[in-house]
Amino acid sequence: MKDKKYWVWLSRIEGLGSIKINKLLQQFQNPENIWYQDEEELKNVEGIGEVLAKKICDENYKNGLDRYIEYMDKYNIELITIEDEEYPNKLRNIYDPPVMLYIKGNKKILQDFSISMIGCRQCSTYGKKVANDLAYELSQKGINIVSGLATGIDSFAHIGCIKAKGKTIAVLGNGLDRVYPKENIGLFHEIVKTGGAIISEYVIGTRPERMNFPARNRIVSGLSNGVIVIEAKEKSGTLITVDFAQEQGKDVFVVPGNITSLNSKGTNSLIKEGAKIVTCVEDVLEEYNNFKN
Repeated sequence: MKDKKYWVWLSRIEGLGSIKINKLLQQFQNPENIWYQDEEELKNVEGIGEVLAKKICDENYKNGLDRYIEYMDKYNIELITIEDEEYPNKLRNIYDPPVMLYIKGNKKILQDFSISMIGCRQCSTYGKKVANDLAYELSQKGINIVSGLATGIDSFAHIGCIKAKGKTIAVLGNGLDRVYPKENIGLFHEIVKTGGAIISEYVIGTRPERMNFPARNRIVSGLSNGVIVIEAKEKSGTLITVDFAQEQGKDVFVVPGNITSLNSKGTNSLIKEGAKIVTCVEDVLEEYNNFKN
């Protein structure tokens, strides 16, 4: 990508999210054109204003870009944009699609049929087993598993998929130069080694800030054809992903839980609201009659 540095530059600018970047692209066609605009031109773009226009023109964001490119080349981190053919179609069709995706691993699988698996970080032994087993069985059918590399349900979903020699996609809320949580560094490398992918909309150097994860969740659901929820508390970040999935028109599946467990308050409420109960892999597969493994 000849203009990679301009895309990296855009993704460095604090406060310039995908919606605002899209506004700029509509006005100026490409990031190189944005690079050469002055503050007066920029602040008149819808949603930008004076403060962001000043940041976009700040030379500090333009300096040192070669270091980013060199790091990405050294560690095999690719960048695809919403303008590229390789950009996953399922993501292109959601509200607020990420303009850029940093990718380590197999980018081809981003287009494939996938199921997201989400749930508690502090999950039970039951949750761990269900996540592992469902991911394993779905992967054996040729379905990719998407999750967020967090501790708990996410980790066991990735692990189950890898055990089945399937392909799993981890979506991060930080740059691809770091692993969060740190204890999942082995899993991070195993995902790539086994033909999976690690992706993020965040530029190299981005820390795993709390505010990044709700935004990350729209990509987890957006990349999938359906979402399986395994253990979620009554007020859980997992339910944010469910909200995104419902807005995106994705199927929502829920594994029922122990009615006395706090980890099942959220999941059992989803069932009351009409989500489909999953007790075996066939409960998911029957919704996709046209799926060919």
